[in-house]
Amino acid sequence: MKSKTITPVFWVSISLILVFLIWGTFFPANVEYVLGIIDGFISNTFGWFYMLVTTGFILVALFLIFGPYGKIKLGKPDDKPEYSYFTWFAFLFTAGMGVGLVFYGVTEPVTHYYSPPSAEPETVAAAEQSMQYTLFHWGFHPWSTYAVLALALAYFKFRHRAPALISSAFAPLIGDRAKGGWGIAIDTLAVFATVFGIATSLGLGATQITAGLNFTFDGIPNNFTVNLIVIIIITALFMLSATTGINRGIRYLSWTNVVLAIGLMVFVFILGSSTQMIESFTTTLGNYLQNLPSMTFSTNAFEGNRGFLNDWTLFYWAWWIGWSPFVGTFIARVSRGRTIREFVIGVTAVPVIFSAFWFSVFGIAGLEMDISQGGMIHQLMNEVGEEVALFAFLESSPMASIVIGVAVLLISCFFITSADSGTFVLSMLTTGGKLNPNMGIKVIWGLILAAIATVLLWSGGLSALEMAMLIAAFPFAILMILMTISLFKALISEHKILTLEARQRRYDPEFRENQKKEIRKMKEGFKKTLPDTDEENKDNF
Repeated sequence: MKSKTITPVFWVSISLILVFLIWGTFFPANVEYVLGIIDGFISNTFGWFYMLVTTGFILVALFLIFGPYGKIKLGKPDDKPEYSYFTWFAFLFTAGMGVGLVFYGVTEPVTHYYSPPSAEPETVAAAEQSMQYTLFHWGFHPWSTYAVLALALAYFKFRHRAPALISSAFAPLIGDRAKGGWGIAIDTLAVFATVFGIATSLGLGATQITAGLNFTFDGIPNNFTVNLIVIIIITALFMLSATTGINRGIRYLSWTNVVLAIGLMVFVFILGSSTQMIESFTTTLGNYLQNLPSMTFSTNAFEGNRGFLNDWTLFYWAWWIGWSPFVGTFIARVSRGRTIREFVIGVTAVPVIFSAFWFSVFGIAGLEMDISQGGMIHQLMNEVGEEVALFAFLESSPMASIVIGVAVLLISCFFITSADSGTFVLSMLTTGGKLNPNMGIKVIWGLILAAIATVLLWSGGLSALEMAMLIAAFPFAILMILMTISLFKALISEHKILTLEARQRRYDPEFRENQKKEIRKMKEGFKKTLPDTDEENKDNF
């Protein structure tokens, strides 16, 4: 590992994370206590902030689709998309929320049925509301958050050849300070948000794999020791995958994920109440779109369940923000050559429609089984944990052992792909935007991700993971607002230049000559606001 590849962001991040690991290893109860205090303060005091920020990203995404910048390409005019639509959507699905969809596919609708935000529990209204709010948590808010950050990174990297760093997107706003102490602070915060966001998903994946093995094999207990063994094995596998790069390991795993996920969904769809699932899909999608404004801005200030807001909605908004530097960087990496309009539509609309159908299939099937068996799934979730919901549901299906085995394989593949992508992004952020960081850096980050997930599970289980992520996401949300302002500052300047260039091509020679001088001055001024060109990696991202 050559020292010249390492930046101050690496050393600062590693030092702070090691302090946290030591704290969590030797004082786990104190970690849970302190995180709980901070988490409660943020949730109760700044819940409105998460609401407004994520809603703002939806409005930004809509403007980018219908506004004047939609035709601007993320790259040079002759750049073509590097990946087909299928591969691109597979990347989005895998990096964006694959593990979460599998974990919460049955869990969340069943939980909301018994504890809805405002309806009477265990009623038809509760079932309808449970599906509506599940889609709300997995709909436009997360994908708009991803889209805005990913677009900023892809725009500056592919169109203006900037280093592949979060701080690069701030150059139009803070100038050369993006390369100094401010840039180090920005990238370090992005590393923290990424580490805790990925660690949360790794913790979810590990606990669900353990639950699946426990259901399939009587001799395997569902406890922390088995969780640790699963984390160690999966860590070894994703490090092996990391050696093959994006175009082999991550691409093939993404294809596998999509095929297995669709296969499992089709299996449940065929064996379940298919007609009701389709009707639920259309009804839930309609209810979601119709009630989106009221759900978006509701903070239960006057009535309703504040616990639901803190435990679910605010947790999700923090999760998406915490995941955005990782997912956004990865989405940007695979989106070269697409226009802004094509990019934003692809990143928002397609995943939302897929998520709506996924939850309609697993949510309805899970609710039907739970109700028919007197609340069996819900009771198991209360006694054992949320991670058992999917397997309690699959246990009664034909060829249960095989189906559960496929589900465990799917979760493992998502686990490996997310961790593989995460080590790639973290290595890039801590080596100055190197697009091919060496294996030594990837190994270090792989071990750190596994250690963080383990320590947080040790100190407080999934609740500790969730609290750490919500806390890390809060300051990064502020950075995302500033990044959006910086992006629009650059887009406004470039759009003026492109408009004048188009007019210049249509008018007389004298006008064109005057406009050439004006455009040259504008380009020189615009170029000064952009991050420096990354010559070493300009053709590799």
